[in-house]
Amino acid sequence: MSAENKITVFETTGFPNPARIRAALAEKNALDQVDFVEIDVMNKEHRTESFYAMNPLGTVPVLRTAEGDFISESTAITEYIDAHFDGVSLTGQTASARGKIHMMQRRAESMVMDAVGTYFHHATDGLGPDLETNQCSQWGNIQLANAKNGLLYFDRLLANSEYVAGDSFSMADITLFYGLAFADFAKVEISAELTNLIDWREKVGQRPSLKG
Repeated sequence: MSAENKITVFETTGFPNPARIRAALAEKNALDQVDFVEIDVMNKEHRTESFYAMNPLGTVPVLRTAEGDFISESTAITEYIDAHFDGVSLTGQTASARGKIHMMQRRAESMVMDAVGTYFHHATDGLGPDLETNQCSQWGNIQLANAKNGLLYFDRLLANSEYVAGDSFSMADITLFYGLAFADFAKVEISAELTNLIDWREKVGQRPSLKG
C-alpha cells in the first residue's frame, strides 16, 4: 500500500477514545499498517477549519480511509477496522453476536465512558478554562451518579460472564476498559467491593493490545 493510500488515524495521545482505536488495531495486528497524526487538543488544533472539515464535531479520533473518506466516532471506526483487516472479530460474526456486542458496547459507552466524560468536562476543571465552555456542574454531577451506577451494573454482569458481551473479547470490552481508565483519570472511585469488575479488568489488562 503506497503512503498516499495508507489509512491514517488522527488522534491525541493519552485520550481514551483514541486509545480504543489503537487497541482495536492491535487486536487485528494492524498497527504497522496505519499512519498516526497527532492532534494537539490542548492548543485547540481540533477546533481549526481543517479539522472541522474532517469531523464537524471537532472530536478525536478520526480515521481517513485509503480512499480518502473520513470516519469519526470510535464505534464506527472500530467497525471499519474490524471489516478492513483480517484477524479475530471484534464486532461479532453472527447476527446474534453482532447485536449483543453492539448493545453492550453502547452500554459501556453511555453508562461508563460518556458518563465519566460528562462529569469530567462539566463538574471538574476538565481540560481547563480555554477548552471547557458552557459547563453545567449540575449535569456533570448527575452523570457522576450515573457512572457509579454503571460500574455497579457491569460488576453484576461480569459475575456471570467472562467478557462484557459473552464468551469472547470484543469492542465492548475495549470500551469498558478505557472507560475505567478515564474514571481513574477523573478521580471517579472504583469501589473495592466491585470485585467482578476489578478481576475482569486485571484479566483483560494482560492482553498485549491493552498494555500500551
